[in-house]
Amino acid sequence: MNRKNYRKKKSSKKRTAIKITAALVVSLLLCGSAYGIYLVKKAEDAADRSFEAAGDGSDLRDEQVEPLHDNVSILFIGVDDSEKRSQNENSTRSDALVLATLNNADKSIKLVSIPRDTYAFIPAVGYEDKITHAYGYEGPRSTIDTVENLLEVPVDYYVRMNFDAFIDVVDALGGIEVTVPYDLKEQDENDKKDAIELKAGLQTLNGSQALALARTRHYDNDIERGKRQQMIIGSIMDKILSASSLTKYGNVIDAIGDNMKTDLTFRDMQSFFEYARGGKPNIDTLMLDGYDDMSTGTYFWKLDEESLSEVQDILKGHLGFQPDSSTFSDSSNTDLTEETNEEDF
Repeated sequence: MNRKNYRKKKSSKKRTAIKITAALVVSLLLCGSAYGIYLVKKAEDAADRSFEAAGDGSDLRDEQVEPLHDNVSILFIGVDDSEKRSQNENSTRSDALVLATLNNADKSIKLVSIPRDTYAFIPAVGYEDKITHAYGYEGPRSTIDTVENLLEVPVDYYVRMNFDAFIDVVDALGGIEVTVPYDLKEQDENDKKDAIELKAGLQTLNGSQALALARTRHYDNDIERGKRQQMIIGSIMDKILSASSLTKYGNVIDAIGDNMKTDLTFRDMQSFFEYARGGKPNIDTLMLDGYDDMSTGTYFWKLDEESLSEVQDILKGHLGFQPDSSTFSDSSNTDLTEETNEEDF
């Protein structure tokens, strides 16, 4: 073969390779577009199934908020409504409460965990009790009213998720990477004693393991429990926003399914995508300091008034109700309180 024919043959092969590569790229883009449309439709259907209003909005708002333009808050309510424990709407308690405030100007988020044994006024019954009990009176509405009264900021939306949804979401993501603070043995979601055994250190947890770490109350206290829940929420966000999770979004949507209730519409949810542009948004975590109280013979977590006032000011500032004059720093350095032996429900 002479040099001229060789060059022509080589050039032809190169053009063929370019065509094949271009075809593959176009195919991937088309498939990606089709998959994207499929996911949007799937998410819209799931949102419609999950929608459940919780009243006429917050009395602390003069008008309805618009997530695309306004600063808003979302209350995440984790519940155990398992049939095994004969739970129903009237006996279900909130096992985890996390309020998120979202600032539209800088796309920042503040998370405050509210210990389940917090002594708080429950408007639905007109007296103080553990905040975990509020859900049993009027469901999400009672919990929302109690949180608003406690923190003095509006709760614009709520998301109620049970244990099944939490486990399935983590499993759908292929697990999450979490630093386990200590060796532990904990019951699983079916109350099987010591079914979950974890060693201290950075590791990937499946849904059941992540739930056990989030729920355990026997190795530290409710303040540290809140920190663990915030850490797990952050790990889930990291995984959802990672490129490796793109093909798992369909499974995540399926996992939520009928195990979530919210008054967020699909359009509202789409507005929050802006917070994830460029990766994980800036998140500050807040804790409500307090102390153990057994003076009535029943265990309560009594809040420190100064700490509560500071958290209230931070949230009001973040939502734009007043200038943010706080000197907030991440509360992950909060001193531990003594371990308590309060009952788990």
